[in-house]
Amino acid sequence: MSENTQPEQNQPLSGEPSPEELEAAQAANEFDALTVAQAEVATLQAKNTELADSYLRAKAETENARRRADEDVAKARKYALESFAESLLPVADSLEAGLAIKEATPEQIREGAEATLKQLKSALERNKVVAIDPAPGTKFDPAQHQAISMVPADQEANTVVSVLQKGYLIAERVLRPALVTVAAPK
Repeated sequence: MSENTQPEQNQPLSGEPSPEELEAAQAANEFDALTVAQAEVATLQAKNTELADSYLRAKAETENARRRADEDVAKARKYALESFAESLLPVADSLEAGLAIKEATPEQIREGAEATLKQLKSALERNKVVAIDPAPGTKFDPAQHQAISMVPADQEANTVVSVLQKGYLIAERVLRPALVTVAAPK
């Protein structure tokens, strides 16, 4: 037999890649995997930058909204009484006009006082200040009434006998309770 007819030991068998080919294929696969990984890293970095930018914008927007809200609250507190004070100015004007009359008769003084009181009540109502003036016989309400004394009366116990001083609500919140006397138990 001739030497050429025997397969060399370094020659691959038919269909099998050589070690060099395997190494080259593995290197190509690693290169492709590295390229894919680098592309993914670049994509993730871009997404991270985009999200960081979005976060900073949202944070700034939130801070601006909070600052505007704080300014609005400060303005509301500062000018809260403006409308109320404005509605009381005609009352002050009426009182000053009444006092300017040097030779007023008692009837004129009373008439002016009644007109001024009407203006004051109107101003209070416009600003949601409502009187608490319970009628006699009304059940005592500790949330709106303050009992000054208990008196014997010909009515049910724990009911209002008389009002010593009106109370007031402002926007349904007690500004001052009504001072009342209450019927004592029999």
